[in-house]
Amino acid sequence: LRQVSDLSDFSRGHWLRELLYCGEEPSHVQSSPDGQHLLLLQKSRPPTLPRVVAFQRHSIAGADLERSWQPPQPALVGLLFLQSPVVLGSWVLAVVWEHGRTEVWHFVVAVGWQLLQTLELCQGARARVVSVCSQGASLVWCEERPPLGAQSDMSKCAFRFCVCARALEVGEQGVRLGTMRIVLHNSPEYQVLASPQHVFLVPAAAGFATTSKFLLIWHPEKAKLTITAPSAGFIHSKVLRSSSESDFRKLLLGSVGLLSGFAPLDIHTSTVSNSGGLLLVSTKGSVNVVEPDGTHRHIFDLEGGPLAQGSPIQLKTFGSILACVLAGVLYLVNQNSGRLIEKEVLSMKEVHFLESQGEEDSIQLLTQTGIYNFSFSKPEDSSRPEPCLVEMVFEEACRYYQRRSLSSSKLTVEKLKKGGTFQAPVILAAILQHSLHQKQKPARGLQDTYAKLLSTMSLELQSCMSLEHLKTCVVCAPESEVESYCKELVEQEVSRILQSDMDKDSLAYLNSVFTSFPKAAWKAIRSCLQLQQNGDGLLVARATPEVWKKVLCQPQLEEMGQNRMVPLFELICSSFLRFKPKLLPSFVELTQQYVSNSWSYSSKEGPEGRVPLYKRALGVLARKKKQGDADDKMELELLLCSKRPKAVLQALHLLIRLKQWQRVVEVAEKFSKFSPLLNKEIFTTLMAEFAQHRELDPYLDRLWLLCPAELTTSDILTMVLQHLPHSQEDPVPFSSKGTQLTVGLLKPLLQRVLQHPSVHEEMYSDALQSPTFPPPAPPREH
Repeated sequence: LRQVSDLSDFSRGHWLRELLYCGEEPSHVQSSPDGQHLLLLQKSRPPTLPRVVAFQRHSIAGADLERSWQPPQPALVGLLFLQSPVVLGSWVLAVVWEHGRTEVWHFVVAVGWQLLQTLELCQGARARVVSVCSQGASLVWCEERPPLGAQSDMSKCAFRFCVCARALEVGEQGVRLGTMRIVLHNSPEYQVLASPQHVFLVPAAAGFATTSKFLLIWHPEKAKLTITAPSAGFIHSKVLRSSSESDFRKLLLGSVGLLSGFAPLDIHTSTVSNSGGLLLVSTKGSVNVVEPDGTHRHIFDLEGGPLAQGSPIQLKTFGSILACVLAGVLYLVNQNSGRLIEKEVLSMKEVHFLESQGEEDSIQLLTQTGIYNFSFSKPEDSSRPEPCLVEMVFEEACRYYQRRSLSSSKLTVEKLKKGGTFQAPVILAAILQHSLHQKQKPARGLQDTYAKLLSTMSLELQSCMSLEHLKTCVVCAPESEVESYCKELVEQEVSRILQSDMDKDSLAYLNSVFTSFPKAAWKAIRSCLQLQQNGDGLLVARATPEVWKKVLCQPQLEEMGQNRMVPLFELICSSFLRFKPKLLPSFVELTQQYVSNSWSYSSKEGPEGRVPLYKRALGVLARKKKQGDADDKMELELLLCSKRPKAVLQALHLLIRLKQWQRVVEVAEKFSKFSPLLNKEIFTTLMAEFAQHRELDPYLDRLWLLCPAELTTSDILTMVLQHLPHSQEDPVPFSSKGTQLTVGLLKPLLQRVLQHPSVHEEMYSDALQSPTFPPPAPPREH
C-alpha cells in the first residue's frame, strides 16, 4: 500500500478525518466522476443527526454542501451523479429524499455548490421512495404506494410497490423531469441497481418468501423484463408492450409452478460490477455474478465461514479484478477464472473503495488516515492478458504438485511462475500461448526445445483447441442445436478424462456429467470403451489397459468426500441399468476377464483385492431396488456371471427361494463341474431341499448324477436325517399327504453310491492291476 493523500489536501480535511474516526456505523462514501469531490453519508445515532457532507479536493474554495435531517423528517435515499449534456465531461448531483423530493446540485469553481432546482419525483403525495439508482440520463426507483383505506391484513396490500423511471433532463433553461414510465406495478419491495445498459431488481430482505426466490432484470431499450434464479439461471423473458403487461402478478402467471420449487435467495450484499453484471455475496461467503442475460456464475468463496447480517463487505471491480474487503482482509480475485490473485491483511478498521481514474491496475482505498493506492502486478507481456487456457495450465499444475508435495505450505500460481522450480507448466503455457495467438497475428519464435515439443504436442493441442471451440458453440448455439453440441462435448470430455490422471476432481466432474447428461454420457462411455455385441450376441470391448484401470479404480472412502461421489465402474453400471439392463451381467463378466488377465487372483493392487466387481454391481442394483427400478432376475444374473463359489451358492439359494426348480437343477449341473468342493456344496444344498419337500422329485435322475464320488451311503443318510422337517404329529408308516420322504426315493442314489469304487481302491488300483509284481528293476548303467 502506498499513501497518496493524508486528507490535508481536502477542504475541511480535519473534519473529514474526524467523521471517519467517530462514525459509529459504516458510512457510505461516494466520489464524483472526476475524483475531485467526496460525499460522506453519515448514519449517526442520537443526539448526532444523520447527514451528508461534501468535501472538495485541492482545497477548492466556494460554498459547501451539507444536509442533515431528523425523524420524522423524510430520510435521504440516494446520492446520484448524472452526466450533464450541456458541457462535455460535466455532471450534476441528484439528492433524492424519501418522499420523492429531488434536489439537483452543481459545483462551480470559485463559487461552490449551487442548487439548480428542486423537483418532485413521485406523482402521489403519499408515495415513499425506498430505493433509487441512475441508468444513463434517467432515474429509476422503487416506491411504496400505500392503499387508500387502512387495512389490518397486510397480505392484502403486500404488493403495494411500484418500479418507475423518469428521464432527468439538464439543459441551459434548467432541469426538468420527463414523463413517468411504469416498469412494474403491484409488486413487492425491490432494491434497484443499475448497470450501463440494464437495471437489476433485487428483492428486499423483508420481502415475502414466495417472491424472494428470483431476481428481475429490466432492459430499458427493449422494454423487456427477465426472470432469473440462482438455482436455475434464466427462467423467462417478456416484452412489456402495455401497462397491463407490467403487472407483477401477470408477469409471473406462467412461471408460478416452477418458481415455487426454488429455495429463497441467500443475499448478504449486492452491487454492480463495471462489466455490467450483478455481484451477489451470500451469507455463506460465496461470491456469484448474475449476467444481464440471466445466467449465473460462481466466482469465489470468502474465508471465515458464515457472515453475520451486520458485518460490512466492500466490493469493487477494477477491470477484470474483483476487490473485496471483509473483516480487515483485502481479497483480489480474477473475475474470469475465480482465481485468488492476492490476499492482504489491512491494519485499517474501516475501508472504502474510490474510483481509480484511468488506472485499471491499481486500487484506491479511503481509510481513517488517508487515501492509499494498492498496485497489483500484471503478468509479463502486459500488452495482452493471458488467455484462460494458459491460466488453467498453472492452476492445474498447482493441484498436481500440491498432491505430490510433502510440504504443508500452499503452492500458488504466483509462486509457480516466479519460483523457477517447476519448468513443465512454464514451457507448456508458453507453447499454448504461442498456439492461441498464431492465428491472430505473427507470434514471436519459440526456443528450439519448445519448437520440438510443439511438434510433438500438435495433435493434443489441436484436440484441446477443438474442445474449446465446441464449448463456445454450446454457449452461443440456438436452442435447437444445443442438444447435439452437448452430446459431442460430453463425448470429448469423457474421453479426455479417461486419458488423463483420474483424481478426486476428475471423478467429481464425471459424476456431474453423468447426472446432467445421462444419455450423452452413456453413448460417450460406449464409444470410449468400444463396447459392442459380436455375432453371438456377446459383449466385447477394445479399450486399452490404461482405460480399463481407470474404469476399475475404486477410491478409498476418505477420497470420496462428503458429496457422495460414485466411482466410474458404478457410474457405468448405472448407465447399463438405465439404458441396456440385459447387458449389465455381460459387462461385469467382460470386466472380470480383463481383471483375471491383468492381475493375480489375490493381488491387493488390482481391483479384485478390495471389493469383487459383482458385489460393486450388486451395490448399484440395491440402490435401484430402493427406487423400485430393479428385480431379482438381475441380481441372479450378476451372481452367476461372477462364477465365484460364494456367489453361485447365493444365486442357488435365491432360485430356491423363488421356487424355480428347473433353473435350480440347470445351475447346479453347470457349476458343479467347476470344482469338487463347489460340487459338494451344491449337492449338500440340494439334498437338504430334497429331504424337506417333494418339489425336486421330477429331477432326481439328474440330481443323483451330481453326487460326489467321495460320499458314502452313511454320509447321504446323515444329510437326509439332519434336514428332515420336524413334525408335531406322531409318525405313521404311511402318510396320506404324500409329502414324506421314503426309502424308495433314496434307493437309486444309494445303489449308485454302493457301486462307486472307494477312494482307497482308486488310489491303489494301478498297482493292483499291474501285470507283474513286484515291478522289474530299472536297467543298470555301465
